Amino acid sequence: MDDQELLRLADQCVKCGLCLPHCPTFRLAHHEADSPRGRIALIQGLIGGQLAESARLAAHLDGCLECRACEVACPSLVQFGKLMDAARAERVARLPAPARWWRRTRLDLLSSGRTLPLLTALAAVYRGLRVGALARSAGLLGRPRLLVLHGLAARLRRPAPVDAGASAAGTAAAPPIALFLGCVARALEPDVMQAAQRVFTALGIPVTVPAGQGCCGAMHRHNGFPDAADGLLAHNRTAFGDATVVGGASACVAELQLALPAVELCRALLDVPWPATAALAPLDGTVAVHEPCSHRNQLRDTVAVYALLGRIPGLKVVPLPGNDTCCGAAGTYLLDHPETALALADAKVAALSALRPRWLATTNTGCAAHLAAAATAAGLDVEVLHPVQLLDIALKQGPRAEGRGGLPRP
Repeated sequence: MDDQELLRLADQCVKCGLCLPHCPTFRLAHHEADSPRGRIALIQGLIGGQLAESARLAAHLDGCLECRACEVACPSLVQFGKLMDAARAERVARLPAPARWWRRTRLDLLSSGRTLPLLTALAAVYRGLRVGALARSAGLLGRPRLLVLHGLAARLRRPAPVDAGASAAGTAAAPPIALFLGCVARALEPDVMQAAQRVFTALGIPVTVPAGQGCCGAMHRHNGFPDAADGLLAHNRTAFGDATVVGGASACVAELQLALPAVELCRALLDVPWPATAALAPLDGTVAVHEPCSHRNQLRDTVAVYALLGRIPGLKVVPLPGNDTCCGAAGTYLLDHPETALALADAKVAALSALRPRWLATTNTGCAAHLAAAATAAGLDVEVLHPVQLLDIALKQGPRAEGRGGLPRP
């Protein structure tokens, strides 16, 4: 996107301020430059030449979560996410070559399937040697960045194998359904797509898992590398062909929809026919539903999660209070801005403390890891999982659980 197009997008903002109460960073800082209209003004000044790049300006612009709550509230329909992505790409392009190389390399490492075994191995060593307990006793986990890394290490696991062939016999879908595994999601939520495959199998829906798939590209796009993101999308477009792509991570689905016919997993499961033999056992307890910003503000279809979980007998399904505000994970944001990420998670922990649910369900990989770590640090006994995992639990129990009034904690 050239500067004129970027400024044209920015000029759509009339600076009315209706976005301010919806912006998480403005709520925390109460600073105009940390609001959507403030950031748009800074972008206009930077691209127009009235402002120079500086550490102070970078702090305000990079502090944006890109949660896009402002887009939902904006009466002028400002495309804030598209605007912020373009501004970040322009700013990255102005960086010295070594700085650009390091930023790109960091993202490539995080999204590479070749890096995951190393990350999961390091996390396993970290847990096995109880480094976290030693760090806590030494007071090191009082540092936000170390606390965030500690939470991620607690959740990273070796990616679970998912059968690349058809998972069920039956009438072939047109087009066929293909599961998207993602990159970091394979290690942070290794059981989710296995659960998805089992649920589709129970419904008699054949699915495939294309071997050539890779990262969706969202991390690159939101960090100023749109060409790299487009390349990753093109790679996946080739891998999936004409298949309907079904992804479990809402942020990945939102990115994939830029180039592929991608559907969020809960919506896909809700829309396929369910045979009478797919009996769901009762689950005794409350599940609080966290609505990730990617699902709420980009896909705008969180109703599918509630409708799907509502099919499980005995399960009390409630929204997590404060779903209109970002939890602070926001892709790589929790690594780059851990203080803000942890501050935003505090409100979610307070809501969980009041509700005391048995489960917390969310469709975003980063949010799941971030909220699980925050809940554990607060001493809460809540299992953080994807909605499909609850369906998998109920389907695996099946008719055997009828009349039992509940199941043991999985």
